Amino acid sequence: MKDLNRRQFIVKSGKTAALTAGGLSLTSALPSRVLGANDRLRIALVGCGGRGRLDARCAVVNGAEIAWLCDLRDDRLADAAKFIAEVQDRPIKQTKSMAEVYADKDVDAVIIATPDHWHAPASILACQAGKDVYVEKPQSHNLFEGRQMVKAARKYGCVVQVGTQNRSGAYNADARQYVASGQLGNIPLVKVYNLKPGSPFNLGDTGPKPANFDWDRWLGAAPLRPYHDNIFKSGWHHFWDFSGGDLANDGIHQMDLALMLMGDPGMPNSVSVSGGRLAHKGDDSEVPDLMIATYEFDNFVLVVEHSNYPRYMRKTTGTIRRNDEFPYWTQNSTRIELYGSELMMTVGRHGGGWQVVTSGGHKVEEHYGRTCDDEHMLDFLDAIKTRNRSKGDVETLEPAAGLVHLANISYQTGKRKLWYDNKNTTFINDPQANKLIKRAYRPNYAVPEKV
Repeated sequence: MKDLNRRQFIVKSGKTAALTAGGLSLTSALPSRVLGANDRLRIALVGCGGRGRLDARCAVVNGAEIAWLCDLRDDRLADAAKFIAEVQDRPIKQTKSMAEVYADKDVDAVIIATPDHWHAPASILACQAGKDVYVEKPQSHNLFEGRQMVKAARKYGCVVQVGTQNRSGAYNADARQYVASGQLGNIPLVKVYNLKPGSPFNLGDTGPKPANFDWDRWLGAAPLRPYHDNIFKSGWHHFWDFSGGDLANDGIHQMDLALMLMGDPGMPNSVSVSGGRLAHKGDDSEVPDLMIATYEFDNFVLVVEHSNYPRYMRKTTGTIRRNDEFPYWTQNSTRIELYGSELMMTVGRHGGGWQVVTSGGHKVEEHYGRTCDDEHMLDFLDAIKTRNRSKGDVETLEPAAGLVHLANISYQTGKRKLWYDNKNTTFINDPQANKLIKRAYRPNYAVPEKV
């Protein structure tokens, strides 16, 4: 439906949405605001850390208005307000309550940039309130949540865009067309790299809990544990309770781009992994600093090489992303390689471009790349107005997050090879792996079976 029809239907039918999570509970009529062609979209930012502030600012410079800032920390609310005020002169409301944001009928959409374990619950609540969603990657903490997010988006007719900006890059679309043309030949092997530098992670001193900070709410579905300053300050990436590690934080970008280049084949038939905490043994991290994951699809094998230790590996620099340059691929942390029967293609993430070579490194074709944050945000804003699915639609992106979850489940179950039945969302004859499809939720923070 077009925006006008969808919103009028909701209002006339008198439907309401009940939201409950972590003590949040509200029942309100779904939004009745009808957008005109020239209306400025009003967006709320939920989660005011660094990435969220950048997303919000990107929305403003591309024509939207930030109406609300929502975060559990006073300092982050203040920092975000100053940052957005540099590009927006309209006043911004501040709150620590998602419920207050979602109850505002004049809010068209929300940007979800919380820690990963809150992405799915916050997005589903937003859909239930009739809000469109731009959610940072990875969109889900586990396979169950990913499926529930798709159900919520479809049930409530909401645009749910995942922040995997490669989907909106013109150079990536051109690479996809080149692959589809068949010039690479048959492609039995795809390699994805997330070989990044890193150092040991040690929790250190607990640190004082900030005043007026609801640590219980921040934990959400995760098991109760004492406050720790280094967990809050990005250390949560090192714990399964909150994250899928850097494979989920960064590697998902390349994994999704690889799937896009291969025509979005869906989920693989199997996964197997090797690796562990090998470079930084004995520190406090739970996630591997080296993992090699192998996925078998019907017609090709995808291999992901992931690390957090080699100091000489680097992501594509900002200079390269802004100019007609290519990375030195051998030491580029975030690249994709397609090994066709005729030619080989190397693609960079978020800029970096792509090159096609034959024997001896002879270049056959090449295309410079640029970052695509603005294009991705514009695609989201356009989808809100047209009611078309966005390029980063949550259902399109479900397999990318799924690859992360499959690898981590294989790792957590003893690095066994697992066979996956995507139709039934289950591992074949593996009760131990199936227990990890869904997390154990704390009371009041569960993602429901029926969204």
